[in-house]
Amino acid sequence: MPMFVLHCLDKPDSFALRAATREAHLTYVGAHPAMRIGGPYLDREGSPVGSMIVVETSDEAAARAFSKDDPYNRAGLFEAVEIRPWVHFAGHLP
Repeated sequence: MPMFVLHCLDKPDSFALRAATREAHLTYVGAHPAMRIGGPYLDREGSPVGSMIVVETSDEAAARAFSKDDPYNRAGLFEAVEIRPWVHFAGHLP
């Protein structure tokens, strides 16, 4: 099944919105069968400024649907979301 990387960048000064929706986001990604790996991008001070998520879905439309339904995206946290096909080449995935 194809995999896709979601490269999500937060809007500037949106830490409070990220914090307020974090639990809903973690519940969503933790329960979604397409979820493979993910985590926040950090700035130089260690604060989250975006997210990188890898999903395994039937096609890009399903990856876009995953992104659209993510509570972070629904809350308007992301300034931009880029979705790209990805091939796992090395290392271990859960």
